[in-house]
Amino acid sequence: MRNRFGYLVPVFGYLGRLLIIFGPVSLSPVIVVLLAGSEPVDFLHIAAYLLPGLGAVVLGILSVGFLPVRGLTGREAVLVCALGWIIISAIGAVPFCILLNTGYLDACFESVSGFTTTGITMFSGLDEMPRSILFWRALTQWMGGLGILSFFLVLAFQGGAAHVLVGAEGHKIFSRRPAPGMFHTLRIIWFIYILFTVVIAALLLFEGLTVFDAVTHALTTLSTGGYSTHDSSVGYYRENGFAHYRLIEYTIILGMTLGGISFLVHYQVLRGRIGALLSNFEIRLFWLILIGVVALIGFEHMAKTGDSDIEATFRTSLFQTLAIITSAGFSTENIGDKIYFGVAARQIFLLLMIIGGCVGSTGGGLKVLRIGILFKMIKRQLIRITHPSSVVAPVVVDREIVPEEEVRRIATLFFAWMFLLAGGGIATAIFAGANADIGPYEAFSGMFSALGNIGPCYISADDMIALHPVVKIVYMFGMLAGRLEILPVLLLFSRRAWK
Repeated sequence: MRNRFGYLVPVFGYLGRLLIIFGPVSLSPVIVVLLAGSEPVDFLHIAAYLLPGLGAVVLGILSVGFLPVRGLTGREAVLVCALGWIIISAIGAVPFCILLNTGYLDACFESVSGFTTTGITMFSGLDEMPRSILFWRALTQWMGGLGILSFFLVLAFQGGAAHVLVGAEGHKIFSRRPAPGMFHTLRIIWFIYILFTVVIAALLLFEGLTVFDAVTHALTTLSTGGYSTHDSSVGYYRENGFAHYRLIEYTIILGMTLGGISFLVHYQVLRGRIGALLSNFEIRLFWLILIGVVALIGFEHMAKTGDSDIEATFRTSLFQTLAIITSAGFSTENIGDKIYFGVAARQIFLLLMIIGGCVGSTGGGLKVLRIGILFKMIKRQLIRITHPSSVVAPVVVDREIVPEEEVRRIATLFFAWMFLLAGGGIATAIFAGANADIGPYEAFSGMFSALGNIGPCYISADDMIALHPVVKIVYMFGMLAGRLEILPVLLLFSRRAWK
């Protein structure tokens, strides 16, 4: 017991430091609404954020005061990562409970969906919601975009554990640092992230959005989260006659693209290396997938419906393709609309949910690089079959040999993905209500969306809200597993992790 307690001391010590920073951050929605003066703020609005904020700070101070920290092992860092995301999401659910008078399960679902940048929502009537709640939803996605731990590491502390904590939150294969030193690297990445957020907000403001809508959509675009302030998402601006709705959609397209590409590429481009947009295997494969899918979806739509508006078809196809592959999840058309999108398009969307964005981006999914390596593994096996056994056939990416340990890790991750997708789809089918319009296609799409941190799926909004609690819990597990790349979350269920 003594060894076990000693092992947990640094884990909860670091969690305490995360909570101390999270407390004040959770008060920002009230400050924003007070400064905006757009709606009255009563005691309930303040208490909704003050209570969880103060609670987090108090717990954090107690943890730091009684549980000293030290350097972390890899296993301890993974536990800090998984528990940190769970605890922050649990606390972040409190404002939804208080202000929307909703059950804690739905509130926690919304919070997990926000921090993991998934974007599946349990709420309707967004247009009438308090602005503090809408801002809080957007802020959770923006904080989660580059990772909760990286956000708090930049704000809170430096130390030898930083490297192992960041590594536990997101495995960045072949991701070279733009600068020496972990904190220098994090500062550069967060500077680029903030810069792009400001640029997108400014463009949207220029195109006719209110300051509030421009800021909230910029926060959820760069983070590829997809929470909107309107039930009809970005389609709201077309439906309500905004003069520049096309420019608004193209601006969101730009933001989703920036979020779905590695921030190392952005760093190189900002330093004048425009060729970085085509310089490596992953980015070239990303553009190839994007161009091919947009062409296929646009062709199928025009052939099926007879639509002759080439620009609108291109814009919608590009918007929805990027919304899925980058895991942003915005929509201008419902991806489940069988009239607008054909069977091939809806099948392709499911595949894109698996692929996701680039390594080192805010996108979800398995990542484009891993999908490319999986195909190279198939090619390697064919070479081994057709050539003598003495032939060496390594997996090579950008003239670098992928270590066999990494190859096995990718294969393991892919198998875990398929297993969780199957389990989530079956759970959805079993627990779906008798009145719900959920068939096999829809049931699997829900878990595809959760695990890929995408948001949109083929389950209607009403059926999603009415899902059985068991399915909601499964989806929350899927969202966390997808964001943390499965293994850290699975480690929580390992007895050896706690010994």
